[in-house]
Amino acid sequence: MNVSREIKVGLLAVGALLMLYFGFNFLKGSDFFSSTKKYTVTYSSIDGLTTSNPVRINGLTVGQVKSIEILQNQNNRLLVTLELEKDIRVTQGTRAVLGDDGLLGGKVIQLAIKSGTPVLDDGGQLIAAKEKGLTTLVREKTIPVLDNVDSLTYQLNKIVKQFDQTGIVLNKTLTSADAALGTLDLTIAENRAGLQATLANVNRLSASLIETERKLNPILAKTDNLIDSLQGLQLKQTLASVNRTVGNLQGILANIEKGEGSIGKLNTDASFYRNVNATTMSLERLLRDFRENPKRYVHFSLFGRKNKKLPGETDTLFIATPAELIITTPATKADSTQ
Repeated sequence: MNVSREIKVGLLAVGALLMLYFGFNFLKGSDFFSSTKKYTVTYSSIDGLTTSNPVRINGLTVGQVKSIEILQNQNNRLLVTLELEKDIRVTQGTRAVLGDDGLLGGKVIQLAIKSGTPVLDDGGQLIAAKEKGLTTLVREKTIPVLDNVDSLTYQLNKIVKQFDQTGIVLNKTLTSADAALGTLDLTIAENRAGLQATLANVNRLSASLIETERKLNPILAKTDNLIDSLQGLQLKQTLASVNRTVGNLQGILANIEKGEGSIGKLNTDASFYRNVNATTMSLERLLRDFRENPKRYVHFSLFGRKNKKLPGETDTLFIATPAELIITTPATKADSTQ
């Protein structure tokens, strides 16, 4: 029987597709030549779990994730079907713990077999559980650190802003200091000659002080000798002389208090005090008039001509005082010659 070329091509294509399908599933871990058992577990979140992720017991791979279905009528929970080897005895109460598979972020389901319980039938429901993987732990530890870093960054930004303000003030201060130094340099340059002269004077003064000290040393030595000599005098006689002097001074003061003598009358007699005061005032007015009008009292002429009197001027000056003191000036030489 002859088979057409088209039928041969179709059979070859079907065979190729079957080989591709079974080969792909074999590479994913499906074993078509051994029987398996299937179990289901429901998670609220699978955190990136995909089909073909391994199922392990104490680190040994005993199966894989067969399928994942979403249960929209149960708040979008996820139904995961696990395919295990037929020799694995899964008991009731076994937990399917979803966790991380290494540092790369893959997922794995670890089976925690509960001992002492009956064997779970094929297609039974496992208890869902999750462990805190490395990513979760890092997230839990990192978030507080990041919060602290944010707070620290905020504080550092405030400090940096304060440093900016401080830098502005410091720049102004340095600018003012530079200007002050420039002014000081200019002042020193302008007064350099005066400063040098002042320093020279200070040096001369120091030399003079040294010379004065040299000259004072003999004088101080003589003063010491004089003090020693004074200490050798008879102190009793000196005190007696001082007592006599004090007694005489006390007698004088007693006479003054009694009103004896001019000083006593000045102290006790008010009229005497007023007369002396009036005389002093009259003398002061006379001296003032003498300074202001000296020609009234003194006249000098090379030609002998009589000096004309000022309007209202007389030869006699009357000064009224409480004591009615009258001072008369003599005629001038010009009048006598006339």
